[in-house]
Amino acid sequence: MTGYGRMCMRGHASIARGRKRSTLSLRAHPERNGGWVGLCVRSRIWSGSSGRGACLGVALYALIGTPVFAEPLSWRDALELAERQHPLLQAALAEIDAAQAAIRTARAVPNPLGSFAAGRQTVRAPGNTAGTAYGFTAEQVIDWGPVRSTRIALAEWHQARARALAELTRLEVLSGVRRAFYEVLRLQSEIALLQENVRLVEELLQRVRLRVSVGEGARLEAIRAEAELAVASTGANKAQLELVRALGALRTAIGLPEGAPIQVVGAPEPAATLPDLQALRAEMLDRHPALRLARSEIHAAEARLRHEAAQRIPQPSLLAQVDYPPDTPVYLVGFAVPVPLWNLRQGPIAEAQAQLRRAQEMARHRELELLSALEAAYGRYQIAHQQAQTIEQVLLREAQQALEASETAYRLGERGLIEVLDAQRVLRSVRLSFVQSQFERQAAMIDLDALRAVDPRQRTN
Repeated sequence: MTGYGRMCMRGHASIARGRKRSTLSLRAHPERNGGWVGLCVRSRIWSGSSGRGACLGVALYALIGTPVFAEPLSWRDALELAERQHPLLQAALAEIDAAQAAIRTARAVPNPLGSFAAGRQTVRAPGNTAGTAYGFTAEQVIDWGPVRSTRIALAEWHQARARALAELTRLEVLSGVRRAFYEVLRLQSEIALLQENVRLVEELLQRVRLRVSVGEGARLEAIRAEAELAVASTGANKAQLELVRALGALRTAIGLPEGAPIQVVGAPEPAATLPDLQALRAEMLDRHPALRLARSEIHAAEARLRHEAAQRIPQPSLLAQVDYPPDTPVYLVGFAVPVPLWNLRQGPIAEAQAQLRRAQEMARHRELELLSALEAAYGRYQIAHQQAQTIEQVLLREAQQALEASETAYRLGERGLIEVLDAQRVLRSVRLSFVQSQFERQAAMIDLDALRAVDPRQRTN
């Protein structure tokens, strides 16, 4: 049975306690009883509309869900797993290795070119000797001028770019893991609240049915309570399906294979004291790997422009030739130089200049994007924190008191069922808003950590 299945079974078994005792057991083996659907059919939970919806949610998860980890998975464990095995991080490391190999290639000296030819010399004039003739030639291209140094510098800047890209990839992967992790926690918290709401509505329905059976209430009240129970069960089941999707997204974010067992435990982090926005801007501009990547791309574009300009200088070749005719050998030494008559490399130089301008503009655009994202995340954090405090200190208590007052008035016959249902909806909405504001604050903190390029495992504030 999956950990999520255990949670569903406990929640729905508690729902059924208000009606009839369920025959479900946490020690049941679904595979021996026709699966989760068969287990629900054989239980008394199936006897009501809410029970059918509950069992449908369990059955859907059993078809899609997975077993749990032997050990619970915290967000720190998730980050460690992603660092060890995420394919994007491994690909980034391979890119660094490729850039290092490119530096060795740039430092390599061109290989010499050798040739051999043989033939037969015939006599065409008196005094010549007929026989076999053969010759050897060798050619060595010389790296003349700044061509070699600029080529090496270009390769080194490409390596710096690969390192910055690896840092950015790591930051994005780990931030994505945290977002997916806390999304799962948010849905688990919402499911717990929705299941508690189903239990409360179930208990209210039992009381209404009792009043109707003894003639103290109208049948219409029971119908309203049943409709409210159906709505509550539908909301809980919808959240369960969303949790299945979120678990799949978390597996992908960590780099786990499809169907890998996973069980998430944890809670939102407590509120933190943030530096002022100006200090965060300075920290981001100094540390963010996306800006380092943009700067390294500018340096690489400048190095490419210098290399293209250096290649306008003709690269000479040293030549050596030895011919062995049948009579007297011939030894020749010389050099060859390409003549820059038609191609002055205007095209490659202009292309490098355009790429440099592009890199500069993209760096400015990236900086503006990050500054805007930082301001938005900072504002989101402040608003979510204020909202969570307001709900926790005021609204939760008031909504709970309103529900208790409406239930007391209903028992005394001073209020109708509608007032009780409205109070329950308000309390449920306030509780969900509190959970959502907590996780919205957590999401904003994750974005702030990513923009500051801070590892949350080492964050001090």
